[in-house]
Amino acid sequence: MTGEGAATRIDEIIASRFACRDFSSEPVGRGTIEQILRVARFAPSGANIQPWHVYVLAGEAKDRVSAALGKAHDTARNQHASEYSYYATDLPEPYLQRRQEFGRLFYGSLGIAQTDIEARGRQTGKNYAFFGAPVGLIITIDRRLEVGSWLDLGMFVQNVLLAAAGQGLQSCPQETFSKYHRILRPLLAIPAEQMVVCGISIGRARDHIAGRLMPRADVTQFASFAGFEEQSATQLERTTPWEAETI
Repeated sequence: MTGEGAATRIDEIIASRFACRDFSSEPVGRGTIEQILRVARFAPSGANIQPWHVYVLAGEAKDRVSAALGKAHDTARNQHASEYSYYATDLPEPYLQRRQEFGRLFYGSLGIAQTDIEARGRQTGKNYAFFGAPVGLIITIDRRLEVGSWLDLGMFVQNVLLAAAGQGLQSCPQETFSKYHRILRPLLAIPAEQMVVCGISIGRARDHIAGRLMPRADVTQFASFAGFEEQSATQLERTTPWEAETI
């Protein structure tokens, strides 16, 4: 029996999810992906706008996209740029420190020195093969919408990741696909009004790959609480003497 504040199954799924960057080639069926999207569509959406569109890739279709993006990354990466800025130009603290810590932990776990630009470029290139995952998603949003719809889209993407975990799969959200929107647009017949936001790799992690969970700030570092003391006092006042002894 769970009490107040006890962990639940959904808590476990959220806390154990990680960005997988090494998938097995074991197929994932269309029915599974459809079920993931069927669940993810219930993400909160202001005025029920539902601003997302998903291009689902597998097999030869995914391979064609990967080949085109891989070639661009190898030969012309400086000629491409995303249509939106993901990071602030000058990151303030504590965000700058967190980004630097990510670089140290991630590249360090791969044995890549942060100064080794060539090796880092090769690692980045693995994104475009969806890290070997059997299924890749390309996520777009209608560019005519405002920033509030990006909140809705973020919640939808999170739902996709959690629904995949509920199916026993791992995933990796990848903003870097937005950089090659000019290549993706003709390959996937993406209309002009849609902006490429990110990709998502979905599949099963290789057996020898453990989840690399990045350190997260404690709740006390990002949450402010008010009113709970009064709530507790009111609850105590309403209890009978024998109940108060057990509190």
